[in-house]
Amino acid sequence: MTEWRIEPTDAYERAHKHYEKKQPQELKAVLDNLDRYFKTVAQGVHPQFVVAGYIHDEGKGIRAIDQRGGAKGKLRQTRLYVYPDVDAKVLYLITIGDKSSQKDDIKLSADFVVQLNIRR
Repeated sequence: MTEWRIEPTDAYERAHKHYEKKQPQELKAVLDNLDRYFKTVAQGVHPQFVVAGYIHDEGKGIRAIDQRGGAKGKLRQTRLYVYPDVDAKVLYLITIGDKSSQKDDIKLSADFVVQLNIRR
């Protein structure tokens, strides 16, 4: 049985570097939630059936993982867009953004999923 793995995209890598410098608390909170989500999926729960207050369904199988439950104090709204490829058991990390980039982030994520499915 193949185990799940995480694969970041170039867009994610760029966004990660930005958040490391500009919003490290938000990045940490999002990555902590990603860790919880990934561990649940790795235990055999179907990615679309993982329910938590920090997970949002964005359509086309895309999930957004936010900063809720992170550090004490007020964190800026931040979302990490992921796509769990159930057949390949790969959790793609697509990008990270905030409210101002949400529309573009969702479009980028949807385009990523379309391109991924074309390559198959």
